[in-house]
Amino acid sequence: MRNYISICLCLILALTVFLPTSQAQKSIAGKDVLVTITTELGIITVRLYDKTPLHKANFLKHAESGDLNGSIFHRVINQFMIQGGGKPGSNGSESIGSTIPAEFIPEYFHKKGALCAARMGDQMNPKKESSGSQFYIVHGRVSSNADLDLMQKRSRTKYTEAKRKAYTTIGGTPHLDGAYTVFGEVVDGIDIVDKIASVAVNGSNPVTPITIKLMVVK
Repeated sequence: MRNYISICLCLILALTVFLPTSQAQKSIAGKDVLVTITTELGIITVRLYDKTPLHKANFLKHAESGDLNGSIFHRVINQFMIQGGGKPGSNGSESIGSTIPAEFIPEYFHKKGALCAARMGDQMNPKKESSGSQFYIVHGRVSSNADLDLMQKRSRTKYTEAKRKAYTTIGGTPHLDGAYTVFGEVVDGIDIVDKIASVAVNGSNPVTPITIKLMVVK
């Protein structure tokens, strides 16, 4: 009888491991994945990091379901970032899905082209949990080593040699490090990010809507 129970338990555990999962979960195991963001101004290709699995799976889920298609880059600030991924038709006032626990990985930082999760402010969101769908791509600006020294003293965040090299050459938004989850980066189409960052805006809203369509690169 004891042997029978042991065999049953092993079968249950085996079935649990091999239960069908979503396509997004199947496609992310052990590797980085590419997703295209198609807009009227061109196509941006981003690589999703394997070390931020919650954000990676969430972004893939939206890309595969198509529920963000028709969303817009609703907040554009030149030399800072371009933000999109709100519920289509909400002009960025709503998100889709539940918040995601922060995944801060020291090697991922806010260099130009970084793909990051938007979120509510600290007072409402002390755990710094990410939006269920809204994201931004860093445009940023070049910083000097003196700028970084000053920010390092204020934030008590050490800028490694790799970070300093990136921030003093291609630029970024170093003051956001450790506050927002970075879960990917642009690998093609940084010129499209530049174009979007340079469009005419009313406040921070593009005068001409820039729509988004996500697609996983197979």
